Amino acid sequence: MHTEQTTPGTAAPDVADDGSPAPADRAARRAVTVFPVLVLGAGALGLLVPGAFEGWGPNVPYLLGVVMFCMGLTMTPVDFQGVVKRPWVVALGLVAHYVIMPGLGWLIAHALDLSPQLAAGVILVGCAPSGTASNVVTYLARGDVALSVSVATVSTVVAPLVTPPLTLLLAGEYLPVDAGSMVTDILKTVLLPVAAGLVVRLCFGGYVDRVLGALPWLSAATVAVIVAVVVAGSADAIKSAAALVLVAVVLHNGLGLALGYGAGKLARLGAPASRAMAFEVGMQNSGLAASLATAHFSPLAALPAAVFSVWHNVSGALVAAWMSYRARRSG
Repeated sequence: MHTEQTTPGTAAPDVADDGSPAPADRAARRAVTVFPVLVLGAGALGLLVPGAFEGWGPNVPYLLGVVMFCMGLTMTPVDFQGVVKRPWVVALGLVAHYVIMPGLGWLIAHALDLSPQLAAGVILVGCAPSGTASNVVTYLARGDVALSVSVATVSTVVAPLVTPPLTLLLAGEYLPVDAGSMVTDILKTVLLPVAAGLVVRLCFGGYVDRVLGALPWLSAATVAVIVAVVVAGSADAIKSAAALVLVAVVLHNGLGLALGYGAGKLARLGAPASRAMAFEVGMQNSGLAASLATAHFSPLAALPAAVFSVWHNVSGALVAAWMSYRARRSG
């Protein structure tokens, strides 16, 4: 059996010797397919009954911590070997991610003349590390999963050093940004839970393997709750801002996927690696962006992250299906 790990809370895309998906992989694929529907339902719930989530805002960082802990549980030291084997390719993916998406966020905020809260939220989404389902979507697209894992892992590890200063640089013109406090929050809600999950996996791997199939569902349900809380916190403003935010998110994600794929092609990485680059650039950890926006800006600033949580999984699944179809025809 060949195993590759995935990002936060998504079980590894295991493939049996006969080429059929292993049970953990089937669970991950189902979770990725159902995830947009689950998150969309949670958003609708937050919009229709916002009072049910009143006072839940302070719990968002802890909910994100659960997702990051699940990520740690799916990781092993093998995930870091790809960085050693292909350091320049991983570095290219990391630079592309943290240059393209933050830059696109800033450009889109200016082009659409977004309000300060929404502009800061869009930029913050762009400054977040790779998305939670990027590895599984890369697998479905017949992309280079090992490269996807390496870029996603490193982008998450370096997020405390990269996300706050980038947000300060690009969003500081819209709202005050306390980069130092943001570093602390990312350490507490991302790195510590991931490290804890990794330690648990190393110490109790046999027990963790038994529940790998459940981790995608736990992460999906937790992100759905985060979206419901975020939407409920800005329910009054959504009716007037939702269409504009959707346009911003579709542009941000779509251009990110295209430019990520283009970066791989430009660097002559080959088709599988270019597919991985597309998803590692275009899919963001919107749960982290929502948590940081809620804590440092406002619930309205977290709205782009909530919408991104739904849309990038829909677009990711569609693009992966198209890429897989093209790969089968060319193969």
